[in-house]
Order: sequence, then C-alpha cells, then structure tokens
Amino acid sequence: MIATIDKSGDVPTAVYARQINYPVDEVWPYLTENEKLQLWFPELEIDELEKGGKIYFYLQDDAYETMDILEVDRERKFAFTWDKNSVRFELKANSFGCRLVLKEYLNEVTDHTAKDLAGWHICLDAIEALLDGTTIRNQRGLWNKWYSKYQTLIKEAML
Repeated sequence: MIATIDKSGDVPTAVYARQINYPVDEVWPYLTENEKLQLWFPELEIDELEKGGKIYFYLQDDAYETMDILEVDRERKFAFTWDKNSVRFELKANSFGCRLVLKEYLNEVTDHTAKDLAGWHICLDAIEALLDGTTIRNQRGLWNKWYSKYQTLIKEAML
C-alpha cells in the first residue's frame, strides 16, 4: 500500500502503515541490528544505538554521510535524521504480530523526495520478505513502478 502524506502537523509527513505478521521482537532487529539491517539496506550501518548515536550511510568510493539518531525506545521507536528530513519507525504489538509505521518528516521537499519515498516503500517490502524467509528479486523494477506513483503523490500533496 502506498504511503499517505499527512499535512495536519507543522511538517508534511509521509506515513507508511503496515501490518506485519511477526512479533515486535522479530521485527525490531531488522531496524536496529547491522547484520539484519544490511540485508535490506546494505549502505546503512549503525554505530551506536542510542539517542545521539550515529548511523553511517555509505556512498560510492568509500564516501559516507553521517546521520544522527534522534530517538531509541527499544522495540517501540527508532528515529534518525535523513538529510534535512527525519525518519521514524514505530512498532506496536497486536494480536496478529505488530503494526509498523514508518514516517518521513518532510522538512524539505526536493526532486529527490519521491525517490526516497519509493525507496522506503521497497525497503518495507524487503523487510516483510526477509521475515517470510524470501527476498525481492527485482527491486529496481518495483522501485520504478512505485517511483512514478510517489511522484504523483508528492505533486498532489504539495499543491
């Protein structure tokens, strides 16, 4: 399901809500433990999992960007900076497993925003697939499909 853009607060926010049919203690490691995080986002590495800690986003040629961890509430919330924006994962247990909500707070909307949003969509799909014991074979093809949808979403939401 495509994200929605919530404009009710001070900052427009892309909101992805997923029902994950696994308990929080199985989902949390995919968000916060490097061994599992790198299965769905190999460019990220958490240095210190605590408020004020760092996440490294490795680019080409050994370059990297440093992101700050804004919040860690074990098995509930994990937030960090994402360039001028910020990203927050929230987990809440329910009788089916847990509800995972990813929010990207859009302090700055650029031509790259729809690319990031399509990327987060595929990342959530990849986490679900990994939990199911599979992988997504054609991530690039799926990303292309979702990218055009997120371009439209951003365009309509920011009018």
